[in-house]
Amino acid sequence: MPEEQMAPEAPEGDHRPAARPLDPVDRSILRMLQLDGRASIRSVAERVHVSRANAYARINRLVEDGVIRGFTARVDHERAGQGASAYITLKIVQNSWRTVREKLQALPGAAHIALVSGDFDVLLLVHTADNRALRELVLTRIQAMPEVLSTRTLLVFEETDLEPEP
Repeated sequence: MPEEQMAPEAPEGDHRPAARPLDPVDRSILRMLQLDGRASIRSVAERVHVSRANAYARINRLVEDGVIRGFTARVDHERAGQGASAYITLKIVQNSWRTVREKLQALPGAAHIALVSGDFDVLLLVHTADNRALRELVLTRIQAMPEVLSTRTLLVFEETDLEPEP
């Protein structure tokens, strides 16, 4: 097979086969499910103009290929008792990413963790009940990790989740 036609390889450490290319129908299904993860197979099929069996098979393939990682509810953290949110930047010991990631995943309120480039190494989004709980999380849990060299905490005053375009 010529090189330009070969399927992309899975990222290092990912043992799943590479995902198949998405066509316009797959992309439409993804947009619909991002807007409404509870949409029925019937409504998905009707909106993208395919049979229910085709819609079902496509959604299953998207899940099996890891394109769809799951179905969740979007939470209003303040109404759910998590009134304080912050982005925390971390500088970490070189080559400690996997260890740090495991420890951060176990933290209460951790919502997103990213290894990034730039002035710091890790960007962590957390939601806590209040500033006291946030302070406790940063000072006694995160800064106590031997792999963490320094942190900066950026309080979130207001946030808006962006919705995919219909």
